[in-house]
Amino acid sequence: MLRNVWISLVFAVVMMPAIAQNQGRNSEPDMEQALLWWPDQKNVWTPVGWKDHFFRFNVIYNGAILAMPAPRWGWIRENVKPWLHKDMLVTVSTRGDGNPVPIPTSRIASWKVDGGYGDQGWDKAHETPVLWTDYKTQETGSVIRQDFFAYAKDWQDVDSGIEPLFGWMRLKVTHLDPFRHRDSLPVVIQVSRSYYDHQERGEYAVSLDINPETKKYHNPLMAHRYTEQDKHMLDLVEPDGKIRLSVVSDAELNDSSFFEIEEGVYGVRLWLKAEVGNYVDVLLPMLAEERSVVQHERILGFDYALRKSDEYWAHRDSEGARIVVPEDYINDVISYSTKLAEIIAEKNYMNSEYSYLSGSFAYDYLWSTPTSMISHMFMDPLGKFDITRKYSEIFLTNQGTVKPPGTAYSMDPGYFSTPKTLTSIDWLSDHGAILLQITNHALLSGNDEFFKRWEDAIVKACDFIKNNSELTDHDGVKGLLPPAVATDDWIETQAIWNLAWNYKGLSSAVKLLKKKGHPRAAEFEAFARQFKEIFQENYRELTRNGPTWVDNKGATRFKPPTSMSPHMPQHQFSDAFYLDTGPMVLVWAGLMHASDPIMKDAVDFFRDGPNKKLWPVFYSALHRPWLDREISTCEPCYSWNVFHSWQLNDREKFLEGMYSLYAGALSQNTYISCEHRHGIQGNLFATPLAVYLSRLAVIDDQIEADTLHIMRLCPVAWVSSSQETVFENMPTEYGAVDLRFALSADGGTLAIELNGKWRDRPKQVIVHVPPISGLTNVTVNGKPFSPAMGKIALF
Repeated sequence: MLRNVWISLVFAVVMMPAIAQNQGRNSEPDMEQALLWWPDQKNVWTPVGWKDHFFRFNVIYNGAILAMPAPRWGWIRENVKPWLHKDMLVTVSTRGDGNPVPIPTSRIASWKVDGGYGDQGWDKAHETPVLWTDYKTQETGSVIRQDFFAYAKDWQDVDSGIEPLFGWMRLKVTHLDPFRHRDSLPVVIQVSRSYYDHQERGEYAVSLDINPETKKYHNPLMAHRYTEQDKHMLDLVEPDGKIRLSVVSDAELNDSSFFEIEEGVYGVRLWLKAEVGNYVDVLLPMLAEERSVVQHERILGFDYALRKSDEYWAHRDSEGARIVVPEDYINDVISYSTKLAEIIAEKNYMNSEYSYLSGSFAYDYLWSTPTSMISHMFMDPLGKFDITRKYSEIFLTNQGTVKPPGTAYSMDPGYFSTPKTLTSIDWLSDHGAILLQITNHALLSGNDEFFKRWEDAIVKACDFIKNNSELTDHDGVKGLLPPAVATDDWIETQAIWNLAWNYKGLSSAVKLLKKKGHPRAAEFEAFARQFKEIFQENYRELTRNGPTWVDNKGATRFKPPTSMSPHMPQHQFSDAFYLDTGPMVLVWAGLMHASDPIMKDAVDFFRDGPNKKLWPVFYSALHRPWLDREISTCEPCYSWNVFHSWQLNDREKFLEGMYSLYAGALSQNTYISCEHRHGIQGNLFATPLAVYLSRLAVIDDQIEADTLHIMRLCPVAWVSSSQETVFENMPTEYGAVDLRFALSADGGTLAIELNGKWRDRPKQVIVHVPPISGLTNVTVNGKPFSPAMGKIALF
């Protein structure tokens, strides 16, 4: 025992300097810590496709590839009906017995079959989004990697939106056990209809299920073998002669076999020679194609198609920003998510309108409120202005074509909404979200032509809020927008969700109109001020007269309401939406300040209130929510508390929330976002918030009027002596900013380079010195300052 104590003491003395240094550098959250907080998610799927194509593939975590031209709930959208039930699912099995993995005989959650996890990632050697999945097989002692990418015919921007879309899959031997492996490796490629489905249930709220009732492929398939230009082919052919899938190999396919696994489910069994680098390719058209079309793509081959795709994806927007931080995970999230944003988008082949979609293989429609965040929190802050302009045009074309979702409202020429071609559920918040998207773009881009094109629409949108706030024939607070549907609960109520988004959009419009000297700017500014006063007066009274809760110290706290309407009914989403669309959004919207006691009570309710005590071991997004590591246990994209921490300059909570979004709300393999953990994937819901917070941490034009704050909440992890941190050509409301900073080799000097390309020069630029242990000197553009100053006012 004494010997063990002595060893422990020696270890502590030896390691003390290293421990102290580590604590000095990592005393606040960083990406490495966050990845330890959050285990990766189950049930992930990731879209793979081409910019703006009407179709896209989806790759399940286990490598299964879903070609589904008509999305889930396809009957809602008239323009997808021609492709209902034309889907194909391709799964790969590398079992030692050479047989495919059996399909369950009754509905079951997918994760209960295979654990819900896969081994996936992006091939960073390519500009093209190439998604790999590894199949590791004990019986054969081998690893076979599946590489998959997609492209539109001729590698151009889409024209019709429904030109042929192809996926190339390469199955390649990448590892053999040096002690024991098979000489020949069986691979079965299984073809069926999709048997993956979504079902609302207790586990994770919405589960990815296997539903065997849908597995039978819609047409009988036959196999044709032949040789073509020294390539050996095996095609799966539909009754009309169109090719559904084509296996392409340099080696002969004499040992291959085509068979019907069960009724309507087909298999191709191949044998790969056990040599690292040996491979076979598979061409997957999204839709069955004529042989001549497939033949052309086969002749070009996997490598040529990938090379041409790389050329397409390598294009860079001259206005675009560049972010490089010492945490590669974050760099990768930004890089791949900008591409995913245009993959989860479409050009409508019927009217040529472009639009983001809210998701892929679940939400292939448009919820304008959360999807607007891709523009005003992600693409525009990264200077990708052409993209926002492209996907905003649909709202100008369709302004005033949809009745607002409330009985008090009439058709209005100024109302922004989701176009009927993409509607799932209309929310009144959509109007404010779209107005924010448009006006924020004008503020950040400084594009005068854009403003002139949109000026009348913006004014009409402001009039919609002003005029409808004058209506009195409703049971809500007069002077505010009347009750309307605010969320997927379909309930008409004077929800603060609707009020918050519309006030945020109105405030952004007022800022823009004032900057442009518009004659109605003062009128709308006065109305916005009145709107806020009426809201605060009534909200405080409702809160004072509402329910309370008792915190861990025995203090009685307010539980602020989520609606201004009386008698808001309880429903299945009430608890979850109280966090996600409830009082915490008011700080981001500008209707309340984070220092207000009511807002402090709201955040503390979710951090340490009664919901946390009820949280069970098994995760469900519809359990009574709380803030787990500062993000919502329901929908992390709605973690509005981070804006409270931002406003209060609470570094610890702000960074905990930002890093948790990156680690806990995105797939740690493919960086695709979730709606809620382990549930609905295939979207970018949480990504914009994570990236926007990263931008605010370093370049902040929002916290104080007429002032640009630099590095106000910059993570210590981004101040490195081994790598320079770069925020280049970053748009702000004052013009683009170039920022670079790094530590000296000894960690004593922080060198900052800052250059502003001002359109409207801010009154102040303030540089904040991060809390770095051992820092003795700071230079800004070569000029020395003392780090003890904390803040450096450049002008």
